[in-house]
Amino acid sequence: MSLISILKKKNRKTLFTTPSHSGKFAIMHKFYQWYKSDISEVDAYNPEDALKKAEAKASVVYNTKSTHFLTNGSSSGIIASILACCRPNDKILIWNNAHPCHKNGALLAGAEIIEYSLPYNNEWGIYERLENTEEFLKKYSPKAIVVTSPSYEGIVSDIPKISEICREAGVYLIVDEAHGALYPFSENLPKSAVNYADFTVQSLHKTAGGINPTALLHSNCELDVESKLKMITTTSPSYPMLATIEANINYLNSTRGRKKIEALISQIQEIRKRLVNIEFYGDDITKILIKKEGLSGFELSDILFNKYNIEDERTNEKSTMLLTGIGTDSAKLRRLNYLIKL
Repeated sequence: MSLISILKKKNRKTLFTTPSHSGKFAIMHKFYQWYKSDISEVDAYNPEDALKKAEAKASVVYNTKSTHFLTNGSSSGIIASILACCRPNDKILIWNNAHPCHKNGALLAGAEIIEYSLPYNNEWGIYERLENTEEFLKKYSPKAIVVTSPSYEGIVSDIPKISEICREAGVYLIVDEAHGALYPFSENLPKSAVNYADFTVQSLHKTAGGINPTALLHSNCELDVESKLKMITTTSPSYPMLATIEANINYLNSTRGRKKIEALISQIQEIRKRLVNIEFYGDDITKILIKKEGLSGFELSDILFNKYNIEDERTNEKSTMLLTGIGTDSAKLRRLNYLIKL
């Protein structure tokens, strides 16, 4: 039985257990269906086995040694990966502008943090891809390296090449692919790290249609990451959230889901052809990174927000990024045609 099926199950037991709302008492009635599905690990449901089967099925979908469902965001996956790779005083390479969880994981592991920098693109106000991995590994001899790919703005590093370099040097590779959850499901998107890195973390809630803060941790090595996850995550998981992860993967891997991704890519390609007055940049087409000659990124952002009621995801002095994903429909994308007037 799947997690989704368990939540639809008609329970005929009288439960004197947690959660105390008993699936009936909804303090916020707007979320009554959520309360109704908010079960605990009791014999009446026994969802632990369903979770193991769902994760095993996901591992087959992604072709990994293991895939774990996360309900505390990609941060928990990054921290668990670092704990699995590093022991006290081990060296770990971390990008100096990475998400805080990278450094937090190293601190919890007691590892020695060595920060590396990435080249900066002054024309776009963003950081570029990691190019000099071999140089860093020879200089510092770390136990592990954490690479952010894609970046927030959709800059993607050559993970297959970096993986090969790390393997030859005996260094564990952890990839923060939080913004690349769609990559395994389209050949028209950058190559995913899931089959190259020792650990890859993806946020389903960022681009793949998941609810906050659902995510995945993929493993392709023999290190015990499951025990590390247990150290930092709750023993009372949210089964409604876990079920949405199962459903999310089923959708992405379906014919319908893949067609949705291809339609999104095709529509963005058409917009890029149409907006000849706008400059585009980046490796991931779903991250619409733009700039307009004569306008700063902040000025462009203000025009979009105040004149056209369009809010961007991220802006800097040079450029503006509009994030798209599974929930971006044709009507929303058509609103970008206003940019032709700039």
